[in-house]
Amino acid sequence: MMRKIFHSVANRAAALFMKVLFGYSSRIYVIGCEHINRAGGFLLASNHISHFDPFIISSVVRRKIDWMAMAEFFPLPIVGLFLRAVDAFPAARDRADRKTIRTAIERLKNGRIVGVFPEGGIRDGGQSLLEGAPVRAGASTLAHIAGIPIVPSVILGSDRLYGKRQWLPFQRTPVWIAFGQPISHFPELDKSDARERIEQELNAAFQRLYADLREKFQLTSHDLPHPPRERMRADVENPRRALHRVTANAVDFAMCASMNLLQSRHRLNGRSAEEM
Repeated sequence: MMRKIFHSVANRAAALFMKVLFGYSSRIYVIGCEHINRAGGFLLASNHISHFDPFIISSVVRRKIDWMAMAEFFPLPIVGLFLRAVDAFPAARDRADRKTIRTAIERLKNGRIVGVFPEGGIRDGGQSLLEGAPVRAGASTLAHIAGIPIVPSVILGSDRLYGKRQWLPFQRTPVWIAFGQPISHFPELDKSDARERIEQELNAAFQRLYADLREKFQLTSHDLPHPPRERMRADVENPRRALHRVTANAVDFAMCASMNLLQSRHRLNGRSAEEM
């Protein structure tokens, strides 16, 4: 009983904190909410471009999401305690963990949402499923065994939050999220055919949602995913550009002030309609 109360309080507190945090730091645009705010258990599969992704996605979904998180995070004292408190569970990236699979299937059959990143980690460029990289087999296997649908999701813009300047007041970094139509687990097919069909549908859905976001919001190359280190380097270079802007504005102000002063002191300057 106490354990259930603790998890309930922790989840509510975390949800409120994430809404406040990303409401302050970001402008989040969402399309396809009708696909995610649905009843019953299902697998939420998203691309992965930053460590902020699960928190941002959770902040816009009404229901609680149990995320599969990298097993390396759980031995860390504070991080591991937080992840367990919000019902996340560990998943090994380099092998199939039976305990993780059993945990995911049990929660899905109990009508909960399980969130996964089929890429297995943060990806960009040619390694990203947005650019055509294949989806890992874990998501399709879970969906078929548990007998539940998969809701695809694409998130863009969250990688820019690696820049420190994006957290300054009034910056409001834009983040775009799209949720797609649920993909069936194809119970009429055998295991191998069902997995192959799910992966094909999932790959097509990611490409479609990616194109929808770019078209609807007229995204530029700067808005599309970049490596975290590149975002951090860009943030280091920004103060120089800011200094150049300040210097240019100061020079402009000095020139305009000088011109106004000269004009006011010129003998032909008219101070009244009669003089003009």
